[in-house]
Amino acid sequence: MRTALARLARWLDDQIGLSGIAPLARKKKVPVHRHTFWYYIGGMILFLFLLQVATGVLLLFYYRPSAEHAYESVQFLMAEVTFGWLVRSIHAWGANLMVFMVFVHLFSVLLLKAYRKPRELTWITGVLLLCVALGLGFTGYLLPWNQLAFFATRVGTEIPGVLPVVGAFIREFLRGGEDISGATLTRFYALHISVLPGLAFLLIALHALLVQRHGMSVPPGVERAGGAARSVPFFPNFLLRDLVGWLSALAILAAMAAFFPAHLGEKADAFAPAPAGIKPEWYFVFMFQTLKYLPAEILGVSGELVGVAGFGLAALFLFAIPFIDRGASPRASRLMTVFAFVALAYIILLTVLGYTANPEA
Repeated sequence: MRTALARLARWLDDQIGLSGIAPLARKKKVPVHRHTFWYYIGGMILFLFLLQVATGVLLLFYYRPSAEHAYESVQFLMAEVTFGWLVRSIHAWGANLMVFMVFVHLFSVLLLKAYRKPRELTWITGVLLLCVALGLGFTGYLLPWNQLAFFATRVGTEIPGVLPVVGAFIREFLRGGEDISGATLTRFYALHISVLPGLAFLLIALHALLVQRHGMSVPPGVERAGGAARSVPFFPNFLLRDLVGWLSALAILAAMAAFFPAHLGEKADAFAPAPAGIKPEWYFVFMFQTLKYLPAEILGVSGELVGVAGFGLAALFLFAIPFIDRGASPRASRLMTVFAFVALAYIILLTVLGYTANPEA
């Protein structure tokens, strides 16, 4: 048995060069300092993404992407398929946890100044991954074809329609027509299982390559104090600790799925009244609530257009951060720190208001 395994290992090494990976793994080091905890977030996001892919593939065996059969296929999956409800619930909770961890990673990198030269492209790919994660959440929300998802998607796809020139095109492109229909479901299905995961794999590969190329950053304050002199090998020390975090996340997701399984609700009906207090998933609530608070007109311009334009400018500013704060100006560094705390407080406050201002929602 051992001889056969040794032959197989030698054959694989001849074919793909497995022995070349070991020196790279031994060479990679992880700095040890008081902020080392944040290094585990990136690996956690990768694990959650792969978990989403695995559970998503299992769901695909039963899901039927049409307005006539989508709801019934999910209903059959949850009621008749062995552990189907568990897989769907882990997929749903895993999506929420993945988006949450992406936000945590974004703000930790921002506050620790890990976007500075030579890691500008690493930051940009990370922000793009946040956009893809939000896109996966938005497109996946409609797939069960229930009442809440139907009307939430109608509201969500209506928002870009306020943009001049391109707004109507974007709205019709997302919907596949004038309103939410089976064509919308087909488009969201294609985006959710093919286009966005493909982009995610490419961005993750590039992001990981850049991290490998430039190494893990050390916060400027720690570096100045000489607190990053120690390091541990990535393999096996850091990887084993990463593994503990992944298993803990899996246990939490399994517990959430068992105690709070994903609900299906009623089948989508375009002629039924919209559910009271309808709102999007939690990671879009701060945007939704902002648009609700804006007046109908601001200086003669549609308030909704001002809000959408404001979020667009905020996104552009996010991409530009590494080029604004290059580490040479203390003022720019303080500006980024203030921006991070203000943005975080704003997101939390508006999200809380979104859930407390309308308790019936």
